[in-house]
Amino acid sequence: MEFDLHNPLTGFEEYHFDAVSALFANESDHMPSFLDFKSTDVRFSLRRHSVFLISQVQSSYKFDGYIAYLAVNYIDRFLSKQAVLENKPWIVRILVIVSLSLAAKMRNVDLSLSDIQRDVGLNFDAQSIHRMESLILDTLKWRLRSITPFSFLHFFNSFLKLVDSSLTQSLKQRASDIIFSTQYEIKLFEYKPSIIAASALLCAAEELITLQFSSCLTAISESQYSNKEELMNALAVMREMPIEGREYCSMLTPKSVLKCEHTSSQCETHTNQDRDTIKKRRLSDSRDDRTFQISQVQWC
Repeated sequence: MEFDLHNPLTGFEEYHFDAVSALFANESDHMPSFLDFKSTDVRFSLRRHSVFLISQVQSSYKFDGYIAYLAVNYIDRFLSKQAVLENKPWIVRILVIVSLSLAAKMRNVDLSLSDIQRDVGLNFDAQSIHRMESLILDTLKWRLRSITPFSFLHFFNSFLKLVDSSLTQSLKQRASDIIFSTQYEIKLFEYKPSIIAASALLCAAEELITLQFSSCLTAISESQYSNKEELMNALAVMREMPIEGREYCSMLTPKSVLKCEHTSSQCETHTNQDRDTIKKRRLSDSRDDRTFQISQVQWC
């Protein structure tokens, strides 16, 4: 069965009280714990390179944006629970390969592992991939049906009493686009998925129905599950995100990743170096099709 990020709890076709309560009660289990995440942390570099590689793969194969979103979610949660002492190129690549593979399986999409490996510039033997998959699954406690901001859009959208009800779907779609973009802003790591969802919806309302923004803010902030201070803080971060023309990217692209990550110019330098490394490795692989073998996956 295909995993729907908008409805992660199976058996609930409608958003009954029990289903909503379960979402809010369990959302913290599906978010990374990067409260001490700094640019000097090796995980920062690992994450940045992982996001770039995922954007490269998606640009090549044009697959479902939710697959990329899930893969990044798995990587964030994994890195937040694993002690990583050094940044090795093979760590980033096998993490991206396996995370994309798991996300594709959840979305019931057939992605070729060999194609993905070729795109990230390194081949791994089956045993190494299986070992890495087991490590990720154990670290995430097999919680692959991630509770994400998408899971809360319907709930918060139901509070809005729009003058033109036909705008409801447009508002939800714009909020979804914003959520795709905000996944790369590290300043939002501290906020729960529900807060990001509510803030994205308000950000969309501010853009599409400016005159009704105040009433939307009041309706959402008065929800029993809302924390107005956190809501406003997250909204402020979204307003400052460097997205040209206030147009939100719904697809991962190398260009959007560099903008949405909001890092220093050094980030772009490293990313360009990583791109050159991939190109060189592809040329090398075309001459010598070698498989990279890992005797033991170690993180610390």
